Amino acid sequence: MTLVRRLVLSMLMLAFAPVSALAGSPPAVTAADRFIGRADAPVTVVEYASFACSHCADWHLVVYPEFKRRFIDTGQVRLVFRNLPTAPASIAVPAAALAHCAAPERFYDVAGTLMQGQRAVLNGGDQTLWFDSAVAVSGRTQAEIDACVALPATRAAIDADIDGAIAAGVDSTPTLFVNGQRVMDRSLGGLAAMITPLVAAH
Repeated sequence: MTLVRRLVLSMLMLAFAPVSALAGSPPAVTAADRFIGRADAPVTVVEYASFACSHCADWHLVVYPEFKRRFIDTGQVRLVFRNLPTAPASIAVPAAALAHCAAPERFYDVAGTLMQGQRAVLNGGDQTLWFDSAVAVSGRTQAEIDACVALPATRAAIDADIDGAIAAGVDSTPTLFVNGQRVMDRSLGGLAAMITPLVAAH
């Protein structure tokens, strides 16, 4: 099954999922996950997001910088990014694959670049330039990125993220979980209200 077809099917499953199914925790973090922050941080925030989702870009451009300064840079939080591509698939799927293929320590550089350039691409901008700017900060050459994107393992990794999102009842992007609990208020204040007591109790 192609990633584009899988994306369409996963979105249909989310759209028609019964309310009782829309609850759960994301799969445990593994070595395959992309994250920023201390691996042993007391709090893990898992984010399901799409590089074609304007709300995801807004969160990364508006909330993430201060969230990083306050919680990640201080060692309190590990932020894990998982791909849940949304329409248009022609933008979301290749962007997800490109980000996955970046050097792991450069993943968030790529994610930030893609989120920053997203609005222009969604408004008809040059998608090739968008990708080129992400490759430039990826820690990989274009040839290395192209070879990795073509690997079945890359498709499998994105499929696994999608499966995990469905199992956790994710029905929109971005969706965040704090130590397995779904976040209802993803503003900085809402996240702080959930994170601070967990850090204090650690």
